[in-house]
Order: sequence, then C-alpha cells, then structure tokens
Amino acid sequence: MGAFPGSPRLMRGGIVQIDPDTAAVQSIVVLQYNPDSLSRTLQVQTVQPEHQNRSEALRLTGPPIETFKLDAEIDAADQLEQPALFPNAVKFGILPQIAALETMIYPTSLQLLGNNTLAQSGTLEIAPMEAPLSLFVWSVNRIVPVRITDFSVTEEAFDPTLNPIRAKVSLGMRVLSVDDLGFDNVGGNLYMAYQQQKERLSSLAPIGTFSALGIGGI
Repeated sequence: MGAFPGSPRLMRGGIVQIDPDTAAVQSIVVLQYNPDSLSRTLQVQTVQPEHQNRSEALRLTGPPIETFKLDAEIDAADQLEQPALFPNAVKFGILPQIAALETMIYPTSLQLLGNNTLAQSGTLEIAPMEAPLSLFVWSVNRIVPVRITDFSVTEEAFDPTLNPIRAKVSLGMRVLSVDDLGFDNVGGNLYMAYQQQKERLSSLAPIGTFSALGIGGI
C-alpha cells in the first residue's frame, strides 16, 4: 500500500562534498534514515583569562566552535526483499553505503600514488593532500561546512557471505567557520549564510518580558 497522498514529504539529512575552489559537486550521500537525535555543542571563543583584563571580559575572539554528533542507521532489509531491483544489495549488502561514508575521510588512491611518486623522485616537500569540502545538510535552514572528526561503524547483522546488512554509523563533525576557511572562498560564504540564518531565526523568537522573570526591571 502506498503512502497517503496528503502525507508531507520527508526530507533527509546528508553530506555533500564539493570542490573547495570551484564548488563543483563531487558526491552526495543521503542518510537512509534520519537519526532520532542530533547532538550539538558550542564552545564559546573568548579572550583567554591569562590575557584578559577588565575591559575584555565581554569580548569574543570569533564564532563559537560548533560540533555535531549523530548516529545513522543503514539497513538492507527492504532491498533484499526485491532482489531484482537491488542486485547490489544481494551481492554486497550495505558495503557500498558504508564505503560512500568512509571514503569521505580517505585521501583518494590517486593522491596516495601521486605523493608516493613525488617521494620516490626525491621531492623534499610534499604538500598534505587536500580533501573535498564537506557540507552537512540538515534541512534548507542548515547547510554548513564541516570537517568529519570521528567515525565509527557497528555492523549488527550479516548475510550468509558475511556482507553486513544492518549497521549503525556514528559521525562527529566540527563546523568550519570563517576562522578556518576565511571569507574569500565558497566554504566561508556558506558558513556566513549559516550564521546569518541563525540571526534571522533568532529575530523570530518570542520576546521575553521582565514580568515573566518575576522582576520589574533592571
């Protein structure tokens, strides 16, 4: 039975990887199921106490360091019920979906081989390999550049050939702000759009009153 036609379309979260210079999209990973919860932490950036005087007690040195944590579930049960439509699920289980997430934190094999060639040719200084810019997309209101900092996989069920068919992936991500990226590239622009959207949303919050606090004023 199909879904009720009046049901709202469910948006899914995911990660988009783009070229940091051209903004060309390189990959789109859509989470199969939205996590039940999304944990966020914001660490305030202030003048360090040892360098602080009274005039600097309220000064901020930059945007807070924001991190995300989530657990995403991947399950091949529905695909395995329709093997003709999903032959890869029969052959590999959910290994392709796991690999799509994992390879976001790997340098490419071409980069590794290229750096090895440079090392063998006697190059004295080899620049670290540059990864694509990852964008965490959690609705149209939250599209933010991130660096994946933690990644763990718990494989929970397997097919007869030991391909995983159910797993939980835990992701930790650190938001990349203009302090990390600067103002003059696509990542910095996306961060500023993210912060400005927060400012617009904050203006829509109900306005508090002194009476709600049980005081007559300050």
